Amino acid sequence: MSLDLSREMYYSYAEKKKLIFYPRIQKNLRELYKRKLVAAQEAVQVIKSGDNIVLAFGCGEPPALLEAMARRHHELEEVKVHQMLPIREANYLNPEMAKSFRHVSWFTSGPNRQAVNEGRADFMPGHFHEYPLFFQKYINVDIFMGTVSPMDDRGYFSFGLSVDYTSTAAAQARVIILEVNPNMPRTRGESLIHISEVDFIVENNDPIPEIPIPATTENDKIIGGYIAELVEDGSTLQLGIGSIPNAVADILQHKKNLGIHTEMVTDGMVDLIESGAVTGSKKTLHAGKIIGTFAAGTRRLYDFISDNPLVELYPVSYVNDPYIIGQNYKMVSINATLQIDLLGQCASESIGPRQYSATGGQTDFARGCLRSPGGKGFVALHSTAKNGKFSKIVPVLQKGAVVSCSKNDVDHVVTEFGVAKLRGKTARERALALIAIAHPDFRTELQAAAHKMELI
Repeated sequence: MSLDLSREMYYSYAEKKKLIFYPRIQKNLRELYKRKLVAAQEAVQVIKSGDNIVLAFGCGEPPALLEAMARRHHELEEVKVHQMLPIREANYLNPEMAKSFRHVSWFTSGPNRQAVNEGRADFMPGHFHEYPLFFQKYINVDIFMGTVSPMDDRGYFSFGLSVDYTSTAAAQARVIILEVNPNMPRTRGESLIHISEVDFIVENNDPIPEIPIPATTENDKIIGGYIAELVEDGSTLQLGIGSIPNAVADILQHKKNLGIHTEMVTDGMVDLIESGAVTGSKKTLHAGKIIGTFAAGTRRLYDFISDNPLVELYPVSYVNDPYIIGQNYKMVSINATLQIDLLGQCASESIGPRQYSATGGQTDFARGCLRSPGGKGFVALHSTAKNGKFSKIVPVLQKGAVVSCSKNDVDHVVTEFGVAKLRGKTARERALALIAIAHPDFRTELQAAAHKMELI
């Protein structure tokens, strides 16, 4: 089945530009490249106080440009810097630069979490699949900055590991500054931008950030086993990063004809492909292809996806649209949460009022799976936190906690003590099912709370 790009929000920068022929430009590509090539410090001179700057997602962030921008902090005021999932520590996030740069976090992580929770940075709520639309309707993009792979013979760069909202933000930008890095893999799909549309080019050969593969615990393996038992041959998978998804990927290697339609392409997926478990032959959409919107992991992953026709990255407005996800037969989504109450409400992005991450694509895929024929959604978590001191299944969520995935969107919940099927269950049945998979040390306490709440 072909891409459903009938709605405006699905049109990425690459889709609008890739079929345009540049007959005059083609003859002078190298000359054009040289004219636009500048030092990082020169490129960032275009930034003005009050500008909205959008940075590429995650591994696509441009470190040389960010360092050069930070050196101008004494000249600038109230520059908003938008980014989802920063990976490197950046100087512009330091407290002493708060008057010059106001970071807007679209997904809070290690580098920006402290700034958000101290009030030095803002946080942008939203579902991941909607973010490109935000740049089209709500936010004026003055400057886009991101890392790309080197230019090809036809004048195209690839956004590499970061297509997601990146391609749309670039299409909306008044000024485009690209950091060209030979270490950025060139990816297939909708990942291209032409040199004719670029204002400044900076070169940098820093290593692309890698995310280490987390070790799996015994409880991770138990949870992974429960989920793997319910994943049928021929299913299409969405897996995130973390020890539980890695454990699931390890156990799924004996399955047959699995497919992948995921927001994030990971190392665990490479293992599934190389084991023969993933063939994509049963996929409803993009048969035989690994479909994602960004990738993050180790250099092994980056080398695997580089110019690999098996892997295609598309804008998140397409990949994460629940309507698109639901067209995959037997779609399986595996997400994590920090805390869940007895109705099934998931607090996956905050610890009380303190922002920890973001909604991301959790709700996108939870809802998409429910549309899918034979689809299944899983929310996985360890039963306790802080070495067993606290139950992660609670009567009510902690005060100030943000509900990332509503009770109406949760299908299965899995801990090391079993699986609770919530979809189609009453509030009473949900509470009993969740208490049954809580840690035994907390079940009596949960039962008493449920009685007091008149749930059971």
